[in-house]
Amino acid sequence: MTFSPERLSLGNEEFEGDNSSYVVRGEGETALIDTGVSTPETKRGFVGSLDAVGVDVAEIDDVFLTHWHADHTGLAGYVQDESGATVHVHENDAPIVEQDDEAWDSMYDEQRRLIDDWGIPDGKSEELLSFMEAMEPAYGEPPSVETFTDGDRFAVAGVELEALGAPGHTAGLTCFAVGETVFTGDALLPVYTPNVGGADVRVEKPLEKYLGTLVRIAERGFDRAYPGHRDVIENPTGRAGEILRHHRERAERVAGVLNDHGALDAWEVGAHLFGELEKIHILHGPGESYAHLEHMEDAGAVTSFRDGTVRYRLDDDGAVEDSFPGI
Repeated sequence: MTFSPERLSLGNEEFEGDNSSYVVRGEGETALIDTGVSTPETKRGFVGSLDAVGVDVAEIDDVFLTHWHADHTGLAGYVQDESGATVHVHENDAPIVEQDDEAWDSMYDEQRRLIDDWGIPDGKSEELLSFMEAMEPAYGEPPSVETFTDGDRFAVAGVELEALGAPGHTAGLTCFAVGETVFTGDALLPVYTPNVGGADVRVEKPLEKYLGTLVRIAERGFDRAYPGHRDVIENPTGRAGEILRHHRERAERVAGVLNDHGALDAWEVGAHLFGELEKIHILHGPGESYAHLEHMEDAGAVTSFRDGTVRYRLDDDGAVEDSFPGI
């Protein structure tokens, strides 16, 4: 039997554009892969989209969350309140999804430390912090969750979901495989690439972890991927290779910036790569630069030193190429 989930396209003006949530039905059960952001407009669209495929919110038995970001989890608490659904999330992201105060405070402290290390200017840091504070309601009411780890399997709605750890974008990002099909959340996207470095400051060596995720997806040889944004990916292995080459090329661009301008911090590198940044991209831009600079330092291409902010100088741009795996 062909596996064919039903896609819900959910509006999202707050972050990265429309989200894709998926309904899986079978044997009298209904499961949901991800939800949308918790805003009145998206909530109405979510309920209407479910109704269009013949599903009532109260009928949902399980919700599987790919990662903790609000545009994937914001309505999970609402669904659980309406249906009693079990909400599943990787153990690394669970404290954030449950809105544990200690976990959030620790993450905020790390963000503020990196704002200084990366050299984000005062005016831009104030804009960023104001944006993040304004977006707190987008996370909605916190659900109670059941945690899982990489490799766990779930028999639900007539299929078996296999949890495939896919860290990088967040610490606990997880893909869910059903045979030769995979739900990728933000680990694999059809048009743009997920942010690494700024999207979850808890992740150590985020680019190294994300490159490993791309290799893992490619090696599985999936026939089809259902991403967290936009349309189906018909060649997941090919797309994983494209994104890996994109990051290799970005590292080469970072090397070029340092070669042309001398020692720079992550904000200054990001300004050369991305131009003017606003809202959440004030964090994501230098975060992406930092992830590449750190990866390049591990490869012996750059050296970091502290001069007010953490700055990087180019030592050997030829070392960049060997630090990226091939697909």
